[in-house]
Amino acid sequence: MPAAADARTLALAALAGLSSLLPERAFAGRPMITDDARILDPKACQLETWIRSGRDSTEYWMVPACNPLGPFEVGYGGARTHEDGAGTAFTDNTIQVKTVVKPLETNGWGWGIAAGTDRHLHREAGNGWPGDMFLNVPASLSFRDDGIVVHLNGGAVRRRDLHRDIGTWGLGSEIRLRDDLFFLPEAFGSDRGRPFYQVGVRYWIVKDQLEIDGTFGNRLVGDGAERWFTIGLHAQWPPFLP
Repeated sequence: MPAAADARTLALAALAGLSSLLPERAFAGRPMITDDARILDPKACQLETWIRSGRDSTEYWMVPACNPLGPFEVGYGGARTHEDGAGTAFTDNTIQVKTVVKPLETNGWGWGIAAGTDRHLHREAGNGWPGDMFLNVPASLSFRDDGIVVHLNGGAVRRRDLHRDIGTWGLGSEIRLRDDLFFLPEAFGSDRGRPFYQVGVRYWIVKDQLEIDGTFGNRLVGDGAERWFTIGLHAQWPPFLP
């Protein structure tokens, strides 16, 4: 796998995990890669699905998540990837467990912990379970009555195939343009190489139930070879689990 593509996969796996969710609307992450200090309501579930198109490949992701007991949100999903000249195959599995230590309040702050594993089926080595283990600590700060919410991430990923720990970070923001429309700028990376950036929008078709989103991203000071576009759909349900 080319080094540039491997770097993209590392950044996404370490920082994105599965999802980032609000108590009210269950999601801050999709389409953001930077995580937030919020989880689903107890007994609630959601489904995220998106297409990520790069220069030489297109990924099709589906990631459901639920909060079955209250303290923890659990998600599992994966991707099927089409690579030019190489066909289509399942390439990624990911599992994440996330909890909030201090809940985020309006005009306040909060933080949480997310941990999980990412399995990259395209690797020749280290592609079995448990895959690459990751730990991320997201912190969120609310301003202007949640009109601007800033997310800070710090963590690490254990590359199983390389037997190496790599530090990760992220900085992003949700900026409310209207009650149903948000602008999402962010930057993220690891302790190796130049970071990445991504900008996107989120639009609620049905408030707190169904939204669509889209993004554009690239490596900072890049030539465009690593740029990507995404378009996604996110649905969530009120608490219904027994």
